[in-house]
Amino acid sequence: MQEKIEELLSEIRSLKASSAAEAEALRIKYLSKKGLVSNLFDQFKSVAAEEKKAVGMSLNRLKSEAQNIIQQLKENNEATSSSASNTDLTRPGSPFPLGGHHPITLVRNQIVDIFARIGFIVSEGPEIEDDWHVFSALNFPLDHPARDMQDTFFINKDPDILLRTHTSSVQVRVMEKQQPPIRAIFPGRVFRNEAISARAHCIFHQIEGLYVDENVSFADLKQTLLYFAREFFDEKTEIRLRPSYFPFTEPSAEMDVSCSICGGNGCSVCKHTGWLEIMGCGMVDPKVLDLCGIDSQKYTGFAFGMGIERIAMLKYQIKDIRLFFENDIRFLEQFQSAIH
Repeated sequence: MQEKIEELLSEIRSLKASSAAEAEALRIKYLSKKGLVSNLFDQFKSVAAEEKKAVGMSLNRLKSEAQNIIQQLKENNEATSSSASNTDLTRPGSPFPLGGHHPITLVRNQIVDIFARIGFIVSEGPEIEDDWHVFSALNFPLDHPARDMQDTFFINKDPDILLRTHTSSVQVRVMEKQQPPIRAIFPGRVFRNEAISARAHCIFHQIEGLYVDENVSFADLKQTLLYFAREFFDEKTEIRLRPSYFPFTEPSAEMDVSCSICGGNGCSVCKHTGWLEIMGCGMVDPKVLDLCGIDSQKYTGFAFGMGIERIAMLKYQIKDIRLFFENDIRFLEQFQSAIH
């Protein structure tokens, strides 16, 4: 009996397993109720009385070593398998849906990046403003329609506190605090008292630009905007400037870009004109410079402004501005790939 125990113990000490399944098979072979170790325990009853003590101690030692060895084989293979698969067992069982940047954010960041390449910095200001920064310092007449309740959201009257109608108010704040040269862009949310429709909203986003220095000309404005158009749309884009009117610029212009959809040949997007209007611009009115504490005899400048929703609708062919504000996940998921 002792010889059988020693033979089986020697066999168990030399066991190897290359997987957790093999280790489990060894456990069944040696330690199950019908296993080889259990079989020796069944034979113990036939051992002579004078040998029972010694044989019993040997059997217990055999069983203990067999359990330890097979358990160690099982643990080693489980650790190896887990390390090889690189599985993070703390991760959720079901994947969470990934979001994406909002299309307004994507377009804003692209515009900021383009102007940053030619030295424009970003400046921001408060959305709740006063009359001076929104209207008076920008040369708006007292009877201008923008000062009426039907066009602007007023929070308080006398003094006038309102939700800004354009980010030009940030231009005023920058010019009040800084002497030229000034080269900055002003992205932000603005508010106007308009009926909500597919083409208009009471909340939208603007990005405006300002450059003030000595000897700044309209030619500088045109070249800057041509650079932007070709960087944002494509290198074949052309621009045209049409005379217009804004209280804070003189001369003023509306800028169109050649339609990138039809290549300027005419389509439903550009209403068969070959051109798309994207922004207003002009030379800063000398009176505005003087009101902000800048010597208009020494310095000149240009300014421009565009609606980010307008640009995003052109870029992504979106026909309803309300989609930007409805938080419909089906709409927003379309822009996930734009940031990867």
